[in-house]
Amino acid sequence: MRSKVILGKEQFQITIKRLCFQLIENHHDFSDSVIIGLQPRGVLLSDRICDTLRGLLPKSAISSGSLDITFYRDDFRRRESPATPAATEIDFIVEGKKVILVDDVLYTGRTIRSGLDALLAFGRPAAVELVILINRKFSRQLPIEPNYVGKAIDTISSDTVKVDWKETDGEDAVHLVRNRKDDKGS
Repeated sequence: MRSKVILGKEQFQITIKRLCFQLIENHHDFSDSVIIGLQPRGVLLSDRICDTLRGLLPKSAISSGSLDITFYRDDFRRRESPATPAATEIDFIVEGKKVILVDDVLYTGRTIRSGLDALLAFGRPAAVELVILINRKFSRQLPIEPNYVGKAIDTISSDTVKVDWKETDGEDAVHLVRNRKDDKGS
C-alpha cells in the first residue's frame, strides 16, 4: 500500500479559494443561492467555502446548511450495524433557490443521488449545482458530473482518496492511497 499527497496544506487552501472565486462569478452576491454541505465530510468543505466567501463578500448574506442523506442511501439497509443519522440543518427556504450542493469526493455518484433525493424533501430548487474537492474520474455508476472541481484525478476502484481536515484530522491534505495487492512499493 502506497500513499501519495494529492493536495498539501497550501494547495488545499488555494484550491478552496479558487472554488470560491468560481462560485462568485456565477452567483454574484448569493441573494438567490444557498450552500448545502452533505453530511459528514461535505459539511467541512461547505463550512470552509462559506467562511472564505463571507471574507470575500462581507456585505452578502450567505445562507448555508447541512443535509444528512443516511436514509436516502440505497445501501443503508445492507449495513451490519444500524445506520446513525447526522444532523440536517436547513433553516432557510430551498424552493426556487439555486442550491449549491457540496461534498468532498465524487466517486460513483451514489452519494450525490441520495443528496438530491433528500434535498427534494425541502422543496423544489430552481437549479442545483455541485461543488467537489476531488473528482475521481472514470468511476461513475450514475451520470453525475460536478459543476466546480477542486482537483480531478484518475483512479481505479482499489484506490482510496483520503481527505484530511484540520478540524478533525489535525491537518489539511488529500492523499491517494494505492491498495493494490501486487504493489511492492515501486
